[in-house]
Amino acid sequence: MNPLEGRRTALVLIDLMPRIVALPTAPLSGADVLERSVALAAATRTTGGLVVNVRVERPGVEVQPDGSGFAPGAESQPGDLEIVKRTIGAFGRTPLDAELQSRGIANVVLAGIATNFGVESTGRAASDLGYETFFLTDAMTGLDGDAHTFATTYVFPRLGTTCDTAEYLQALTG
Repeated sequence: MNPLEGRRTALVLIDLMPRIVALPTAPLSGADVLERSVALAAATRTTGGLVVNVRVERPGVEVQPDGSGFAPGAESQPGDLEIVKRTIGAFGRTPLDAELQSRGIANVVLAGIATNFGVESTGRAASDLGYETFFLTDAMTGLDGDAHTFATTYVFPRLGTTCDTAEYLQALTG
């Protein structure tokens, strides 16, 4: 994997919310994805990269369900960007693209829950918008193990680069 310049890289963390982290997932538990994502966020910040925390809100609902905030450890830090989505992906009807463009971001790195819903939808849009798109396959999980495997082995390689957290951390530079 080629080096990734931190200041041109955004780590986009999808739906790390208590009510989603607690769902039955495969191949990893939500807790495992959360733990890896928190470490990835810290490393990304260290190199000057942008951490984007994305959470979903149900449209047309006055009060969101319990557990709709960010999970403990995944809360935004100073300099992070928070995106609230009301669609499956993080780009649809949100300011995410404009925010990334204004910061000179070229690389979008994806992790979170669920692989074949929010992560895949966001990755498809990132690729369509011209970002170099990276999928951290060991920092995401699906609601179904087979669907996760299909996305990570068949869909994602056609949209960008699949890699694991170790490869990402090695490629990330200040």
